[in-house]
Amino acid sequence: MNHTALFQPLTLGAFEVPNRIFMAPLTRCRAEEGHVPGALMCEYYAQRASAGLIIAEATMVLEGNSAFYAEPGIYSDAQVAGWRQVTDAVHAKGGKIFLQLWHGGRACPSSFNGGAQPVAPSALAITNDEVHTPDGKKPYDLPRELRDDEIPAIVAGFKKAAENAKLAGFDGIEIHAANGYLIDEFLRDGANKRTGPYGGPIENRTRFLLEILDAVSSVWDSNRVGVRISPLNSFNSMRDSDPVALATWLAKRLDSLHMAYLHVMRADLLGEQHGDVLTPIRKNFTGVLVSNMGYTPDEASEAIASCKIDAVAFGTSFLANPDLPPRIRLAAPLNQPNPATFYSSGPEGYTDYPSID
Repeated sequence: MNHTALFQPLTLGAFEVPNRIFMAPLTRCRAEEGHVPGALMCEYYAQRASAGLIIAEATMVLEGNSAFYAEPGIYSDAQVAGWRQVTDAVHAKGGKIFLQLWHGGRACPSSFNGGAQPVAPSALAITNDEVHTPDGKKPYDLPRELRDDEIPAIVAGFKKAAENAKLAGFDGIEIHAANGYLIDEFLRDGANKRTGPYGGPIENRTRFLLEILDAVSSVWDSNRVGVRISPLNSFNSMRDSDPVALATWLAKRLDSLHMAYLHVMRADLLGEQHGDVLTPIRKNFTGVLVSNMGYTPDEASEAIASCKIDAVAFGTSFLANPDLPPRIRLAAPLNQPNPATFYSSGPEGYTDYPSID
């Protein structure tokens, strides 16, 4: 199939990217002590600079909210300096890179965070999975419900993280409002059972996300800010009683913010919830729409050519193929990813996938 549509330039808010093959954010647990990005992460991201846009992995905005045992942060000077080396390496190869800002919410085990109980909109634990630890998988903790008066400090943490991302040389930021982490927990009524200004109807459940977007957009122009959502994904025990209505409401509200893009996980990772959220989002969001989950190059090309979406974020394909855009252009065979090394340590399954060179 002709993949011309994937290689059309795209205006992404404040700048143009050369292709529509984005790298999805992928947690890889390769940060060094103190959740600091090191040389290995520099090599990994620089290898993938041919992406139209790299969306770097979920990154902690506040200390003490680790959901994976070796993910990066953006709250310390050492982390900013580490990320600066990453962005410099990507830019030296002509790439663009956004940082995904994240709070793990109830997915943050106490064993990773000095015994601190995780927080969430409601005191409901994750029950359909266990957390990855160096000693194997362990059950998730029961979180405590955040008080309304604690929420402004978390919003301020996102703002400070946005400032640090700018210092670290990123081209923009993505707010992680997907996959059952804190913002998504507020968005979906299966995890948010609270009353008051942050619970109940959709406009209240989205208040937390909108406050964060307002805060970070005082640091970055909104056209350098993206948002990732996953209305259907049941990962981390997530459900919503009407995911299409939630997706539609978000699309209408976010459309007025003139963002860089809206990044939508179109399906359920666990295959438990089904529906079409892309069609109502496309109808109500006039900005750049990025879709993710399970695309082949052929399907991605067709979806872009037919204007269903504007770009595709590839996950495991980019994990295993550091030169994914050239491979697609040349119809070259793709390396197959090794799941056993997704969350391991060191270069194996990280920086040692071969390129077509």
